[in-house]
Amino acid sequence: MTKPRLKELKELYGKKHVKKTTHKKRVLRKFSVGSRRCDRCGNYGSHIRSFGLNMCRQCFREIAPKLGFRKYK
Repeated sequence: MTKPRLKELKELYGKKHVKKTTHKKRVLRKFSVGSRRCDRCGNYGSHIRSFGLNMCRQCFREIAPKLGFRKYK
């Protein structure tokens, strides 16, 4: 058997498929979870904004005693 030629393969299988890779840019969020980051660690989830804290709950637990917050129960 002879090797099939490239021209013959193109006829059999159609044109060669070339996949384009595109990367989306990060969307600038105006509302919701993606718009607010923790000032301390940069985390996006579970954000505390009251009293102008702007930090995630994990950072708040570490700093709360220094800020004067106390647990009552």
